[in-house]
Amino acid sequence: MTKKVLFIGGSLNQTTMMHKIASHLPEFDAFFTPFYAEGGLGLLAKGGVLKHSILGGKHRMATLEYLNEQNLPIDEGGRQHTYDLVVTGTDLIVQSNIRRTRLILVQEGITEPENFSLPLVKTFRLPRYLANTAATGLSDAYDLFCVASHGYRDLFIRKGVRPEKIVVTGIPNFDHAAEAMNNDFPYRDYVLVATSSIRETGKFDDRVGFLRKVKRIAGGRQVIVKLHPNENVRRAEAEIRAQLPGAIIFRAGNTNAMVANCAVLITQVSSVVFVGIALGKEVHSYFDLDQLRRLLPLQNRGTSAAHIAQVCRFLVNVPLAELRPKPVRRLLTAEW
Repeated sequence: MTKKVLFIGGSLNQTTMMHKIASHLPEFDAFFTPFYAEGGLGLLAKGGVLKHSILGGKHRMATLEYLNEQNLPIDEGGRQHTYDLVVTGTDLIVQSNIRRTRLILVQEGITEPENFSLPLVKTFRLPRYLANTAATGLSDAYDLFCVASHGYRDLFIRKGVRPEKIVVTGIPNFDHAAEAMNNDFPYRDYVLVATSSIRETGKFDDRVGFLRKVKRIAGGRQVIVKLHPNENVRRAEAEIRAQLPGAIIFRAGNTNAMVANCAVLITQVSSVVFVGIALGKEVHSYFDLDQLRRLLPLQNRGTSAAHIAQVCRFLVNVPLAELRPKPVRRLLTAEW
């Protein structure tokens, strides 16, 4: 009988990553679901309270639109089948119906800076989503964790992730920045600003101060702003118009192409900073740039999805009795 694999989406980035991995597993029956939650969080999501997160709003809508456009089989919440393997892009929430299944976690992109919330989450066992992506990998509910680079492997180990569970594969969507150079985006040599939905996730963001810094860096050059898809667009555009009246604003579009054609990239906490670094752009970020260079995802010419698929093939054939409670130690130092 053909084995079944469930791929859990979330943001459009996570969903397209899952699709790329599944495309390298033609021998399996692949099903997809938007991100979901149970209990109180599930009720809040259904009530529209969590529309700023991957549990609802624009993220859920974009995922469903993508899955339908690609004619991918959808199993909402993974309820229709018994699965041999589950692949997910986050472990901030690990749903009860996947905890007894072989589980692979795939790093989705940049992880947020650590602040006071992370030690609180770790010390008092608070919900990991309170620390957002800074708590990625801390569930220990997965069997293997596919990460972007050796730098990220070191970072996750420092945070407490078990080394024997980490596999350095690179991650889809951030492993072949050079291909973005071949594009038809009509602008060149501008200052590109990629904003983040910091306020929409309940954190403080001095957006006006950030835009004033953009103005200083731009020094009169053309500014293009690419808004984060989860932002309050009306508020963000009003702030930009007030500080940068000549800026061109994009609500959507190929961000990597915009990075490829820019002279300077200014980000907040966006994963797109890795594209700029890989392409040798002048980059500004809320993160330390030396650290970002150490964390840069492997540039393996877009083969990360194939490497992760190989990890899937390996894991799906390991008996569950051999996986738990102990992890698969054969992958201790593997790079795929």
